[in-house]
Amino acid sequence: MSSQFRIKQEIFPNTFLLESNMHVDERGSFLKLYNENAFKELGLAFDYKEEYVSRSKKNVIRGMHFQIPPYSHDKMVWCSRGSVTDVLLDIRKGNYYGHSKSITLTEDDNLIIYIPSGIAHGFKSLQDNSELVYKTSSTHMAEYDRGILWNSFDFDWKLDKDPIISTRDTNHPTIQSFDSPF
Repeated sequence: MSSQFRIKQEIFPNTFLLESNMHVDERGSFLKLYNENAFKELGLAFDYKEEYVSRSKKNVIRGMHFQIPPYSHDKMVWCSRGSVTDVLLDIRKGNYYGHSKSITLTEDDNLIIYIPSGIAHGFKSLQDNSELVYKTSSTHMAEYDRGILWNSFDFDWKLDKDPIISTRDTNHPTIQSFDSPF
């Protein structure tokens, strides 16, 4: 097993919460987010093509996003600032279809989520200027970019007021009307 990374939890089949060894000393901290050989040791073949950063105000919900074949992609996400409730929705045909799970990610942890193709991804920002770093295994292709309506599946977003959501994200189809290509 890799000494740099370990699988902390399997969230859904082939969907993993990873933990990276964080080096901390008097200067601060150092965290490795990706190493091809270490990932291969864990059985994760991840060759990323693009990297993104999103910064969100408190109470923003983004999601539930994915790309469809032939440009579907695996993702890795890490919280570099603030904190988020990261939400995963399995849209692969099978026993877990429509199931959701969440994990709180913070700037103070060393957790990375590996998300395979067929899992829709979104999050709720828990504080201002929360920042997520994404790595994806394919480039963004707008005509293959899709989403599921954030409140159409069984998940408690723990809202105490109306969330801030883009027009695009409020117009995604519901999970009930989605015909999965996965």
